[in-house]
Amino acid sequence: MAVLDAHGRIVHLNRAKAETLALPVAGALGRDLRDVLAASPLAPVIDRVLLAVAERAVSTDLALPASSGPSVHLRLSVWPLGGRADGVLLLMQDIGAEVAARQRAAESAREAEILRIALDAHAIVAVTDAKGVITRVNDRFCAISRYTEAELIGNTHRIINSGHHPREFFLGLWRTISRGGVWTGDICNRAKDGSLYWVHTTIVPLLGDGGRPEQYIAIRADITERKRTEEDEARRLSMQDAVTGLPNRRGIVELFSRATEHAQDSGTQVGVFLIDLDNFKEVNDTLGHGVGDELLRQVAARLVRGAGAHGAVARLGGDEFALAVWDLSADEASARAEALAMAESLRGAIASGYRLGGQGVDVTASIGVVLCGQRIDDADEVMKQADLALYRAKAAGRNAAWIFDPALQADLLQRAALVRDLRTALHEAQFVLHYQPVVGLDRRTLGVEALVRWPHPQGGFVPPSTFIPVAESHALIVELGDWVLSAACRQLVEWAADPVKSAWTIAVNVSAVQLRESAFVAKVEAALRSTGAKPDRLRLEITESMLHDDLEQTIAKMHALRAMGVRFALDDFGTGYSSLSYLKRLPLDQLKIDRAFVSNVDCEANDAAIARTILALASILDIHVVAEGVETEGQWRFLVEHGCRAFQGYLFSRPVPAREF
Repeated sequence: MAVLDAHGRIVHLNRAKAETLALPVAGALGRDLRDVLAASPLAPVIDRVLLAVAERAVSTDLALPASSGPSVHLRLSVWPLGGRADGVLLLMQDIGAEVAARQRAAESAREAEILRIALDAHAIVAVTDAKGVITRVNDRFCAISRYTEAELIGNTHRIINSGHHPREFFLGLWRTISRGGVWTGDICNRAKDGSLYWVHTTIVPLLGDGGRPEQYIAIRADITERKRTEEDEARRLSMQDAVTGLPNRRGIVELFSRATEHAQDSGTQVGVFLIDLDNFKEVNDTLGHGVGDELLRQVAARLVRGAGAHGAVARLGGDEFALAVWDLSADEASARAEALAMAESLRGAIASGYRLGGQGVDVTASIGVVLCGQRIDDADEVMKQADLALYRAKAAGRNAAWIFDPALQADLLQRAALVRDLRTALHEAQFVLHYQPVVGLDRRTLGVEALVRWPHPQGGFVPPSTFIPVAESHALIVELGDWVLSAACRQLVEWAADPVKSAWTIAVNVSAVQLRESAFVAKVEAALRSTGAKPDRLRLEITESMLHDDLEQTIAKMHALRAMGVRFALDDFGTGYSSLSYLKRLPLDQLKIDRAFVSNVDCEANDAAIARTILALASILDIHVVAEGVETEGQWRFLVEHGCRAFQGYLFSRPVPAREF
């Protein structure tokens, strides 16, 4: 600060402050200010200021060059003291901080404007208040949403809600941003015209003095095309088998659609082949799943080659494939012949051998075939028909092909009705046991075999040969077997009071499914305990074929039951794959010669030789023999002459209810 007299001489000076401004103030008092500042950049400014100050105050901002470093920023203010004759008051202030702040503010404003322009050019932007009401949107928001700015402002984002996301999705979003957190994620919105679009969204809360959000800025990027690409890829992968790269079960409809389109264009027929590998499980179990997968890939390659340019292949899962061809003849008979020829070609290609895991592997296939005309309207129905034809191919001995015809459909419906009736019969306890005696040389009863019978309420007695295979294929045989076991044990208890019948044994047939159960031993023990039947009066009959499934476990279960006193018989002996190595390990007390050999034992040399061999073998192993299916006196005499001591068949009695004994 300086005070000048009417002649411009310095009469007062704030010396220390002046020095901080690098002004030449030494010996300045009493001197003319213009002389003092003659060498200063302020000299010309002072002249102009002093000339203009006669009538009014003057204030001006100056940027003075510095000898080094940034410029010095000053504010020069001059006021007349009374009149010009009284002198002037002069102030010089350092306004460097103020200028720097203004520069920073201007720079921030420029940066903000640049950011706004950049966001508007490349992002979809909306600003809302604390309640989510839209207060500002940019042009890109309007363009993608198809709403005008006027339609959006004052609304919430519910106006573009697509309904794609559950309510919990938005509750989580609001929990994050209402607490001051930044939320990022993908949102599917609905435009005004009803179309859907996807945006990658970042929502940033702007916090007030209290730390609570006052506004929210939502910055979005259009990712609709990326999402469509991802969805297409996900759809492709969901319809593709991971092991073989073929279409999977979900892709079968698209495969059938292609076949229909080609057939209609060319005037040909569509054929569908359902292919099941017969012994694939053995490959997995013995060589491992890695080798099994490689086998599936090689089978798939052979099927693709077999389908050629006029067919396509899918893997339905496990060891099952489907193949559709669309070049079969329009003539029904010719198409049938072509389809069967192709099925045989495919079967031969699959069975031609593989080299896997360093060793040769052989598999065969069963094939079911359906002719579909020029179009496939119901894929599920076609697959049911193909499955039924496949079932018949397997029933024919596997490694075979079978073509569907409408008669099979009737069988399918009848079989389904039988399954429903079986479930009802088990629920309502419709089954009964009949008993066929096993007699000795004097034809007196030694024991009986329990045989389940089904008196159907509407259809009369259903043959066991009809309902037992169905029960086995639909997992009903375990429940039926449990009932037979309990009923036989109750019968043993009832006969225990009779002096003659108390010595009889009751033989019960056991299915392979029952024997595989881990709880089988416990179930037998529970049936004996709950009824009070004597274990040594119960005989369980198993067949040779059952011994090829986990022999060690089977032997362990048999020994556990034998330790309780339960007896065992090997039924249908001679019809399976007999092996002395397991015969000597099984706790058997009885072999039953199958009726297939007994029926011609007195007139067919081969059957007679087999019967004599079984009797001799049993004698060596010290096992009793029962000849099944004895129906004539000639059979009886032959068996007695060759050492058989127990017999069962219609010559002695048909199976009858317990009361007839």
